[in-house]
Amino acid sequence: KFSEMITFREETVKRLGLNLIVHINEDGVKQGIGPFSHGSKVHTDVMKTEGLKQALDHYGFDAAFGGARRDEEKSRAKERVLSFRARAHRWDPKSQRPELWHLYNTRVGKGESIRAFPLSNWTELDIWQYILDQQIELPSIYFAHEREVFVRDGMLMAYSDFLQPEHDEKVFTEKVRFRTVGDMTITAGLKSDAETIEEVISEIATARVSERGASRADDRTSEAAMEDRKREGYF
Repeated sequence: KFSEMITFREETVKRLGLNLIVHINEDGVKQGIGPFSHGSKVHTDVMKTEGLKQALDHYGFDAAFGGARRDEEKSRAKERVLSFRARAHRWDPKSQRPELWHLYNTRVGKGESIRAFPLSNWTELDIWQYILDQQIELPSIYFAHEREVFVRDGMLMAYSDFLQPEHDEKVFTEKVRFRTVGDMTITAGLKSDAETIEEVISEIATARVSERGASRADDRTSEAAMEDRKREGYF
């Protein structure tokens, strides 16, 4: 994970007095599952998808909130604001309920649970305009900053102790920001000079590729990569 995100999370929890629950798939840890040893797909399936399902079952939550939007990625355009999951948290886009005029059927059947996406109808630009209006604090990683990077598969990857260049990949310093933030192993930076919210808004207004499409290596494996993960229980 990006250290800036962890630091921001811890500071936010402390400032607001929140009860933060962190769940880790210990079975995956015992197996030594990692993005380098097993690949990003296996790592995501075991440590993210299975870990999330374990936590939801363990704590008995009826619903889990996510920040996904329909303009992020093709499979997420099939989502409803309330996404119903069957047993084992499996998602079937053909079995979702209609949502007419913002009317939502919240009845949960036996074995079902809900993934709620209240920002589903927002765009990336909407989000940033709201951030500007409400002056919401963000991690510095979302704004342009100088960072050591290297190019892999045409993307600017952040150099770190655990993400190292290979073969002829050269490390250099570039001014970048991150439109989306996942694992460092699959998340690329965007060359940018946008250091303020207003400058980010101007940059997004001219963008023609979604933040996941431009910055997430795991979404490039196939057109159905995200949909396959979501069917198994991923957000």
